[in-house]
Amino acid sequence: MAKVSTRYVCQECGADYPKWIGKCEACGAWNSIVEEQPREATPKGLSGKSGRRIQFVGLKGEAKPPPRRIIGIEEFDRVCGGGLVPGSALLVGGDPGIGKSTLLLQAVARLASHCRCVYISGEEAVDQVRMRAQRLDLADATVQLASATSLRDIIASLDADTPDVVVIDSIQTMYMDSLDSAPGTVAQVRACALELIRHAKRQGYTLFLVGHVTKEGQIAGPRVLEHMVDTVLYFEGERGHQFRILRSVKNRFGATDEIGVFEMTDAGLQEVVNPSALFLAERRGNVSGSCVFAGMEGTRPVLVEIQALVAESSLSTPRRAVVGWDSSRLAMIMAVLDARCGLALSGNDVYLNVAGGLRISEPAADLAVAAALVSSITDIPVTADMVVFGEIGLSGEVRAVAQSDTRLKEAAKLGFAQALVPARRRKDRKPVAPAVSPSIRQIGHVQDLVAMFRPLEGSPSASRNGKASGDKS
Repeated sequence: MAKVSTRYVCQECGADYPKWIGKCEACGAWNSIVEEQPREATPKGLSGKSGRRIQFVGLKGEAKPPPRRIIGIEEFDRVCGGGLVPGSALLVGGDPGIGKSTLLLQAVARLASHCRCVYISGEEAVDQVRMRAQRLDLADATVQLASATSLRDIIASLDADTPDVVVIDSIQTMYMDSLDSAPGTVAQVRACALELIRHAKRQGYTLFLVGHVTKEGQIAGPRVLEHMVDTVLYFEGERGHQFRILRSVKNRFGATDEIGVFEMTDAGLQEVVNPSALFLAERRGNVSGSCVFAGMEGTRPVLVEIQALVAESSLSTPRRAVVGWDSSRLAMIMAVLDARCGLALSGNDVYLNVAGGLRISEPAADLAVAAALVSSITDIPVTADMVVFGEIGLSGEVRAVAQSDTRLKEAAKLGFAQALVPARRRKDRKPVAPAVSPSIRQIGHVQDLVAMFRPLEGSPSASRNGKASGDKS
């Protein structure tokens, strides 16, 4: 009799081990190794019965693709690429309590007016979902609810009457009775998701899968789960802010890095048509350390306020606190300002914050961050009606960024009259008309930026600037 080998699988990344260990060597997670039943042996080769011949077709087909299903929530439709594609699978992840179930319940309530929608909850009872619907004033929507966790029962119910949109909340609560592992394990999540996706593509309905996230913010379960679905959406937001960001990180039917902005209210999630005006609503002008950055999130221009505070440190290792930006990128900008401009920032505490809870990842924010840092250390505010964007290299040069005209148009729409941009801007085919573009000031090096904040001799900021820069000429 063949000896049965026991498998130990990491529930965070899916790595296999012959014995139990406390820390996963692949992803570094502690206490994530769980014993699972061994897989059935697979044949090493193909022999005996031959397979059937498959038919190959060309790229250009005669049949037209099915039309997208419009949700009716513009922010949601934009992130999905213009609506839902029949037969597609979407994975929605986010922190606990961020509003994933609320967002999907509002979406299917809108869709229920022109298509058949099914909402299957594995975490809540039907009455609990009804309570949320009443609170959101969605009780009259013709959404069919169910509370189930058995995949066999769910597939049988969907086969009996195929809907147009199905929501599974959440995939970690589903289980397949042919597997001995518990719900939420890597084997169960992988098998249940694969079976649901196959069924959705075979029947032609749109499938929403709600996924839990780990402490690091990644979707829990095997990484292959994100590869199996067509679209991966992250629902982000800070507990202290009412704003929520629906971000697309993978989309086979639309643009990636697209965002939708929502505001959490007593009546549920309300879409924000103009997020730039909302992010800048509480901004105060003529304050040192504050700068407005004209960024791009997918195809949408967004104006946000970047705040910096440089203070004297009493510690041997100064503090570096960053919220909404990359801390390693901040260290690089500080090193460039120190080496190329003579600003001694290494001995000070530096705090950087992106107001509104938005997280910025594009390098175009380098110049805005540098302007906020120089403004804080010199105590000279950036002009209130100026937007800043540009990438900074290690030699101190300011490099051009993409979609400059789109950023300038958004700034002009919100009343900004000046723009600080790189000197060599890439010329687009359709340049911005001078009538709608802010007054542009081009700089080619960070030394030109520091020269803008040079205070008058004898002013309080002049003495502070000399002390901060180490009295370098």
